[in-house]
Amino acid sequence: MPGPSVLYIVTRSVSQGRRAGIVSVLGIEAGALVHVAAAGIGLSALVASSATAFTVLKYAGAAYLVFLGARKLLERSDPHEETVAGRSDRRLFWEGALVNALNPKTATFFVAFLPQFIDPARGAVALQALVLGCLFVVVAIVSDSIWALLAGSAGRRLRSGRGQAAMARISGGVYVGLGAVAALAEGRPAKR
Repeated sequence: MPGPSVLYIVTRSVSQGRRAGIVSVLGIEAGALVHVAAAGIGLSALVASSATAFTVLKYAGAAYLVFLGARKLLERSDPHEETVAGRSDRRLFWEGALVNALNPKTATFFVAFLPQFIDPARGAVALQALVLGCLFVVVAIVSDSIWALLAGSAGRRLRSGRGQAAMARISGGVYVGLGAVAALAEGRPAKR
């Protein structure tokens, strides 16, 4: 089942095209690298074990998704425009990076996933976590890029005429929905 990052990438790709989707993939994975680095130095374990840190990160991420959705819903665009004004590659990249960097479940994933493959007898644990995390990001780039390319191709047909206005409402609704789901999720870590 695709998570918030894949839904974000698909929504960007359908509404703005393949290029926007690929740039969003790179942003999402840059956000994942933040979690990889945090896991390497032990910060992800802190977020996963602290209900307060987890909740703050969860609500910040949810608020950001709702902000993106509200902005999309309120945006006025020319139905004959092929791209959305003001969405430079840089902006798309940083929006994607923030979506994933503010996702506490990504931090929890790395805390739960990476240790299974780390062997303290083989050297520095932090270095192993970084290498494995970066390997995960490379695989995710390939996987998420496939989603972006497929969704961008499908979206090309939907972005003409009235379809563009409908896509703006749908993508805005998806972002707001993702934010609501993130805010209401019961994924708080258990106290140790």
